[in-house]
Amino acid sequence: MQKIPLRQEPIAASVTPFAKDGKFHVRLTEGRFQNLRRLTTWPLIALFFGLVWVQVDGQPILFFSFEQRKITLFGSALSWHDLPLLAGVMIAGSTLLFFMAVAWGRIWCGFACPQSIWTWLFIRIETLTEGRANNRAKTEGQPLRGVRLLRRITKHLLWILLSLLTAATFTGYFVPIREIATDALQLQMSLPMFGWLAIMAALTYANAGLVREKICLHACPYARFQSVMFDRDTLTVSYDAHRGEPRANHRASRDNSGDCVDCGICVQVCPTGIDIRDGLQAACIDCAACIDACDTVMDKLQRPRGLIRFASEQQLVGQSSPFLRARLAGYAAIMLCAFGVVAYGFTETKGLLVEIRRDRTNLVTQLDQDTVCNLYRVKVEGFAKEQTLVKISLAQHEQYQLHGPAEIDLRESNSVWLPFRICGSHRGAQNAAVEFVFNGNGIQTSKATTFLTRLM
Repeated sequence: MQKIPLRQEPIAASVTPFAKDGKFHVRLTEGRFQNLRRLTTWPLIALFFGLVWVQVDGQPILFFSFEQRKITLFGSALSWHDLPLLAGVMIAGSTLLFFMAVAWGRIWCGFACPQSIWTWLFIRIETLTEGRANNRAKTEGQPLRGVRLLRRITKHLLWILLSLLTAATFTGYFVPIREIATDALQLQMSLPMFGWLAIMAALTYANAGLVREKICLHACPYARFQSVMFDRDTLTVSYDAHRGEPRANHRASRDNSGDCVDCGICVQVCPTGIDIRDGLQAACIDCAACIDACDTVMDKLQRPRGLIRFASEQQLVGQSSPFLRARLAGYAAIMLCAFGVVAYGFTETKGLLVEIRRDRTNLVTQLDQDTVCNLYRVKVEGFAKEQTLVKISLAQHEQYQLHGPAEIDLRESNSVWLPFRICGSHRGAQNAAVEFVFNGNGIQTSKATTFLTRLM
């Protein structure tokens, strides 16, 4: 990576003490990258809090039902047997993440990661209630009393409220959100549900409000293996040391000083508290807040933007950096294959699942000298919303008779067990293969079993 020249101490440094005893206060900034981040994060937030309430024909558009063992995915019904498809979606998403990492570094972390999104929300609440970061830093350590105490209480109450809303919304994708809201308003929530919501809210409160950057640095594995995917052409948030060094205060700058005036704003706006001028670091999430802050300073000093910018190691040393290269193409090929396999898997899902179990306590029942019967228990599960009545018959076995309900009603429950009996002649007959056929609203499936004429 780039070699950073030794820092020269500025003649007059006036960096606000934003960090005390390991605690730092993040300063909010504006700029094109922060606007781009909001264009990404606010729709994601709206989808998270909004989709849980959307219903189509009385059914949630996105729902994971443990009771019905069914997954509703944007109108498509999947069974729990299709869970590997969701694992495939996660694997395909990981390949997309790796592709983006090779091309643009940790741009996912800075612009779309839920941890980062909720951290920025909590920081905005903190700024709204307790004031700007420099004011919070100056009053840090002073006794809490009066208006300052009221502001601190208001901040934590808003944090708790947002944490509870987050926990309830997340749970609403597994338990109907309207049931959760009704039970909460009527104070009839069960103890297990209350405990679950309390735990989820506490985790959200701790992650986004208290530990924040510690999750990105110590808990997230991506920060540790990102360097394996980077190469000399990966675009990441970088400080141009050749242009910025040696640093000097603007008022006392010399002819040989660089463009960096050591204002420290790039450190103050960083949500993980690092100094990007120290080079590539595991804690950098490529949120580009330092880019917007530095560009603002350069505009005021009437100097070119880009002292801190998205740049590759090659570009920082003045060499060209091609976007298309072997490593990136390899990740792109893997990503396309992964998404192709997942897309094909969704076309092979089954809306009707059946299971047949033989009655092991009574394998063969003899009714008379010519007729024997086999007893079965048949399970039918329907996952398509239009799957209400399922007809059952035997396939091309006129010598056997099926005794049991001709239709199964799935309107009350999408999964039922029912007893069936197959009877036929046993004189001179061998054990034979028979096939159950199930027909329901355009969906047909079958299940084979063996009809026993005598015990082995």
